[in-house]
Amino acid sequence: MQIVTANRLRDGRVVFRDGAGRWVEALAAAAVLDVAAAGAAVAASAADVAARLIVEPYAIDVVEGPDGVTPKTMREKIRAGGPTSGSETAALAALDRAA
Repeated sequence: MQIVTANRLRDGRVVFRDGAGRWVEALAAAAVLDVAAAGAAVAASAADVAARLIVEPYAIDVVEGPDGVTPKTMREKIRAGGPTSGSETAALAALDRAA
């Protein structure tokens, strides 16, 4: 089982592709796919790369458990957990100032 992930270009946040092809921040909302469907979803994500919505879409392996979907690798668990340093509030304020 796999899900498709990328980074949103606007703010660098980790996002996941849902069943409708939208990019969402919640891992729980990601579409869980077989390997072939995940490959197709990555290919379909090229339009969002071209539109500069996301960068570097790729499929990751996940497992389903009693608490929902969990990435298999530590790297992807960390990415799914959100920012690991600094204040998110400060980072969002900096984005607003830059706009």
